[in-house]
Amino acid sequence: MTDNTPVRHDPAQTTTATRDRVESSATTTGQASRAGDRGAGQQTHGVDAQSVALVAVFTALLVAAAVVPGIPVGGFGVPITLQTLAVVLTGLVLGPLRGGLAVALYLLLGFVGLPVFSRGQSGLQVLSGPTAGYLVSFLVAALVVGVAARVVVRRTNRSLWVPVLLLASFATTVAVVHALGVVGLMVNLRLPLSAAISADLPFLPGDLVKDVVAVVAAVAVHRAFPDVLVRPRRPRA
Repeated sequence: MTDNTPVRHDPAQTTTATRDRVESSATTTGQASRAGDRGAGQQTHGVDAQSVALVAVFTALLVAAAVVPGIPVGGFGVPITLQTLAVVLTGLVLGPLRGGLAVALYLLLGFVGLPVFSRGQSGLQVLSGPTAGYLVSFLVAALVVGVAARVVVRRTNRSLWVPVLLLASFATTVAVVHALGVVGLMVNLRLPLSAAISADLPFLPGDLVKDVVAVVAAVAVHRAFPDVLVRPRRPRA
């Protein structure tokens, strides 16, 4: 004979089993979410290989610009070099953060003893010489033109990039590089203001020409590689 008596299920047992399945699913989902968050955090805070490479390349450019023999001008030991061209170009291409890092790394290499300054100079003793103000100005100039480049490239029409960046570079060269250079001459050589300005003036025309070259080169880079300074936003998951 077949027992057709219906089997009764205990409601309490059914509810408990359902709750266990729900909690297990929630636990698995939470663990996967936390793992994804950790992975995303690692991607966000990890080292940007492109930035590291760009900083290294432009630091090498700064070293190369200083190694090229300068043209002596005047009797105060400040030569005409390609350093201002390299500094302005670094800030215009890399922006304030990476450009500032490249210049800071270059200065650090020289201060610790590597002969990367003009005429093969190195060490902290250069800060007591006639070029001290110009060396200090390099870092400030890279930051200033870097901010200008970031604003101009992100917010203005491409047709305005060259004239606006030229104005920014000219202003930075005069108000930062040459102003601090004059201060360095006054402090370290104990020159009066008029004599320091007279010693600095022969460098100004050449630096303005180098600004033009730097701006044209930087604009060409940004047009060819738009993501160097303006990176596309990553879609949110």
